[in-house]
Amino acid sequence: MKRRYQNKKTRAIESFEQMTREAEEPLQVPVALSDVAELAKQGLGHLARELTRIFIQQVFQAEVAHLVGERSKENPERQAYRWGTEEGYCIIDGQKVAIPRPRVRTRKGRELPLGSYQLFQKASLVEESVWSKIMHGLTMRNYKEVLQQFAEAYGIEKSTVSEHFIEASRKKLDQLLGRKLDKLALCALFIDGTFFKREPLVVVIGLDLLGFKHVLGLRQGATENATVVGDLLSDLQARGLDFSVPRLYVLDGSKALRAAVDRHAGRTAFIQRCQLHKIRNVTDHLIESHQPIIRMHMQAAFCNADYYHAKKSLVGLRDRIKRMNPSAAASLEEGLEDMLTLHQLGITGKLRDSLSSTNIIESSFSVVDTICRRVKCWQGGDHRLRWAASALCYVEEHWKRVKAYRQIQLLTAALQVHYEERLRQVLPSKKRTTAA
Repeated sequence: MKRRYQNKKTRAIESFEQMTREAEEPLQVPVALSDVAELAKQGLGHLARELTRIFIQQVFQAEVAHLVGERSKENPERQAYRWGTEEGYCIIDGQKVAIPRPRVRTRKGRELPLGSYQLFQKASLVEESVWSKIMHGLTMRNYKEVLQQFAEAYGIEKSTVSEHFIEASRKKLDQLLGRKLDKLALCALFIDGTFFKREPLVVVIGLDLLGFKHVLGLRQGATENATVVGDLLSDLQARGLDFSVPRLYVLDGSKALRAAVDRHAGRTAFIQRCQLHKIRNVTDHLIESHQPIIRMHMQAAFCNADYYHAKKSLVGLRDRIKRMNPSAAASLEEGLEDMLTLHQLGITGKLRDSLSSTNIIESSFSVVDTICRRVKCWQGGDHRLRWAASALCYVEEHWKRVKAYRQIQLLTAALQVHYEERLRQVLPSKKRTTAA
């Protein structure tokens, strides 16, 4: 619940906006040409900032005249009067700049807030400016030295910048975790876990029908934790994600993650195991001299356009590996069918390359690590989540469409056909059970 002074400020802003809509005369900013010439010598940026400050003062005077009336003119209907000025500040170019604030009081002696002052003083602009600049590489330590453009500006010390970034990053985290997903048409979900600053995170990225990628969810925990992944998918469902739609799910080898997807999506889930994860898992069982040749054979098998040829190559490779390392062969055999889901769907070319692994998440976190490497001391609470969410939001703004996005309609058609085939296979078995 807002406090009384917050409601007064809100009403003041609404009153000022109403005044601007009804105003007919344009606002004039008187500036002597000699002053313009003097300011221009210091650069057009300095001239623009100084003119902005003069303009703000003129807006203050215009609102005061609207509330009180013209100065030194008798007005029997006057309900408020001028009460001098006091030092205040406004946000100009992401900095707090001192500026005189006119005071207005009612006949009963109550302070009357100026809507224009509340509007120009909004700190959310500073938070967004701080967030954007830090995402682009500016550190809190040199923020003041780089961005102080007014000699008398204040509020850009390291501690203040840090406070603004905390609020801005917390808003980014809340926005990311609160996105509505009911109107987002998704054909594929990428779910993977990664270590971020020595803490496990689970990330979900969705691919829509136009080829654009969206960050859907973020959880602190590992994919091997059934509670973590279950809560994450339940949260997606609560925010509007329809799990009854046939969809491709690109996962790592976590059994808990696979079980959670099966529990939420059931027969509509087409699981594609990350091929890069599988290659690493298999080769990690082998001695270093055998790893390159086995990696090459697995990649060649995945490059086969036909499902049966790809499976035959992998089965033959499994039998070959079994003689040198049974553990590696068992790792290759585990989830072999799931590695070829895109082959079964008939997806080929660059689209299959994009959807056959969780590389989208790994490449995104390489940028996240680059952005977050400037943090020297990681603390508890939501510190990691705030930074990870902020960096992911920044990365999302720069994502391009997935390669071969024009073929996505082939994927959705194949998913629907195979889903209907699954239903046909289930219905006869139910009839036989009923007849028995």
